[in-house]
Amino acid sequence: MNIFNIIGPVMVGPSSSHTAGAVRIGNACRKLLGEKVRKADIYLHGSFRRTGRGHGTDRALLAGLMGFAVDDPRIPDSFSYAEKAGLLFSFHGIDLGEEAHPNSVKLELESVSGRKLSIVASSVGGGSILINEIDGLSANFSGELPTLIVHNLDQPGHVAEVTSMLQHKSVNIATMQLYRSGRGGHAVMVIECDQEVPKESLDWLEHLEGVEKVTYYSLAED
Repeated sequence: MNIFNIIGPVMVGPSSSHTAGAVRIGNACRKLLGEKVRKADIYLHGSFRRTGRGHGTDRALLAGLMGFAVDDPRIPDSFSYAEKAGLLFSFHGIDLGEEAHPNSVKLELESVSGRKLSIVASSVGGGSILINEIDGLSANFSGELPTLIVHNLDQPGHVAEVTSMLQHKSVNIATMQLYRSGRGGHAVMVIECDQEVPKESLDWLEHLEGVEKVTYYSLAED
């Protein structure tokens, strides 16, 4: 436990869960999209839906999508900044089910080049977040480490290809999760790393037979 677990992050308030956590969710989604966000349809669940407007959750999510930090004084005015930037946005209510964290949100994003990404994320307290789903498949990572997400067909050899590449690039694996929709269906690897994965390695992965999509969460500054 560190001091931020006790006193929370330096932030624009009023709530670490509803405001700072929401900014961090927006930032994480922007990084996962990998490009400037052109359009965002945002669906609030649970407590986010009931009290989000009063806590500024809507403004915080939008601020994060534009790359604002949790202590950025522009957060309360993020709607006007988004309009000036040409970012199209809308907010809706949604029921993500009883298993979803009360502070959860689903974001349907489109980048300036037309890339699309669907993300479910939650703010779990003290400004900490979890990315729960990417494009309908489980993910469950915190965004505290560089994270590689590989969507592939459920076929032998893909895990070995990815881990061998990371070994070759001297990238150490901190955690690894494997999910699949069913035997022989769609699968996903979620790999948190101790080092950044080189861009050329991401490009190589995208061209492997059987790999459907590669998404990368970097801690490097834009």
